Amino acid sequence: MQSQSLIIVPFILLPLFLTSASAQLSLNFYSKTCPNVESLVRSAVQEKFQQTFITASGTLRLFFHDCFVRGCDGSVLLASPTNQAEKDSFDDLSLAGDGFDTVIKAKAAVDGNPNCRNKVSCADILALATRDVINLTGGPFYQVELGRRDGLISTKTSVNHNLPKPWFNLDQLNTKFSEHGLSQTDMVALSGAHTIGFSHCSRFSRRIYDFSPTNKIDPTLNFQYALQLRQMCPVNVDPSIVVNMDPTTPQTFDNAYFRNLRQGMGLFSSDQILFTDPRSQPTVNLFASDKAAFQQAFVDAITKLGRVGVLTGNQGEIRQDCSRVN
Repeated sequence: MQSQSLIIVPFILLPLFLTSASAQLSLNFYSKTCPNVESLVRSAVQEKFQQTFITASGTLRLFFHDCFVRGCDGSVLLASPTNQAEKDSFDDLSLAGDGFDTVIKAKAAVDGNPNCRNKVSCADILALATRDVINLTGGPFYQVELGRRDGLISTKTSVNHNLPKPWFNLDQLNTKFSEHGLSQTDMVALSGAHTIGFSHCSRFSRRIYDFSPTNKIDPTLNFQYALQLRQMCPVNVDPSIVVNMDPTTPQTFDNAYFRNLRQGMGLFSSDQILFTDPRSQPTVNLFASDKAAFQQAFVDAITKLGRVGVLTGNQGEIRQDCSRVN
């Protein structure tokens, strides 16, 4: 979930902001303007998913990065002719192109219906596509609140401060998530999204090589797992090499991520800390032993995440092209 621009509401006002903004989202927002929007998006997402599995993790990560920066306003989708948009930041350069392509294809499917053309925001399409890829990989199906408008601003400078980092400890993670109105339980549940997807070796190489003469392995990392990671990620790290976040069931949205944490097989230190810190360990144990509990907590958390910083009413716009403002 780590690795994308700027939530301008002071933290002290955030709960009120979330309440008023989310109140304008609804499950039937497009019931009159585009009643079949969900089936149009799902059909396009299914077709893309069948072409490449990266569709799932790419789309899910795109949604997280969008919401964590300026809020869920589709700003991560905007392109800049001078490479100054969110997607051009260091943390967003690793976002899979298949995630962007999924939104483009879903947008084309929606706008291909004359009744829906230019009536559904890119931000809402991304939210729906995210739900669909989660479900297509074995995760829960849930209702998506709609009514977001697309933002007009996207800057690479706003990305770094807002995204959680793979080396964060529990206090840093809690602080970053609380800025978005999310609790520790929400954070742990959302971290479970690492049950699908992959990471570049450079994001965790210091856990398997400390680059000292002894090249020690992070003691919180399962030793045999660390040796496997060393084989996949040589010392001179090739930036193109990627490793599955979940070494056991990398293509299934399940609770294996939490079982892996109990075995010391969290890829990032920000993953493993969820088990090693006694404050979050009980939640990890619950999710590891109870798939239904994890899925319900995840649905609750991603629904709350989908309300962060949303633009509604006359704010923003409905983009005709998700990559540029009208």
